[in-house]
Amino acid sequence: MYNILVVDDDKEIVNAIDIYLRKEGYKIYKAYNGEEAMEVLKNEEIHLIILDVMMPKKDGLETLEEIRKNKTIPVIMLSAKSEDYDKIEGLDLGADDYVTKPFSPLELIARVNSNIRRYTKFGALKENLNDKTYKTGDLFLDDETKKVIADGKEIKLTATEFKILKFLIKNKGKVFSIPQIYENVWNEEGYAAENIIAVHIRHIREKIEIDPKEPKYLKVIWGIGYKIEDIK
Repeated sequence: MYNILVVDDDKEIVNAIDIYLRKEGYKIYKAYNGEEAMEVLKNEEIHLIILDVMMPKKDGLETLEEIRKNKTIPVIMLSAKSEDYDKIEGLDLGADDYVTKPFSPLELIARVNSNIRRYTKFGALKENLNDKTYKTGDLFLDDETKKVIADGKEIKLTATEFKILKFLIKNKGKVFSIPQIYENVWNEEGYAAENIIAVHIRHIREKIEIDPKEPKYLKVIWGIGYKIEDIK
């Protein structure tokens, strides 16, 4: 059974999500602001967080920033706002996915299931690890220990960032379009994926590159997509 933390100051929304997800077999923990959420995370093993943006005391973005200091578990942001800027801000801080209120229960369940599957298969919960290590230049990715080392420094990636990097470094030298990357990471059609992929790529680049403006490893091929350079 996987544990999900639902964080929203609207108790009706929290209770509704609780009902939807308990029917799917998940165990639900509840919090009504960022401070309560951080207390739950200190005391419980949580496998996914559903996190509202607008909350009192500590809002969702502040809470996400604090979570990402030492945890890579999937985070799905909730917000009444639909503008791309708000989605990008959350993704830039390390969110894995985004759902806009009002949302369909079926959509939320699908996104939760997708992120749990991805985290289970490629994140810290993976049971049957592949012992392969991938390398290009001084960039190393160990799929067994889930470690990434760039130019002698260990890098912390979220589960989604790790999967994107793993896909690209396994296929180093090859260029992949945004839909191709999305479909391989999310295992679903890459519909309107440009902003999501662009933010995750930028985030990865900021972590693995000495100079993100002049990247050595993760290159953009304008008008086509992205690739990891094959450096001997």
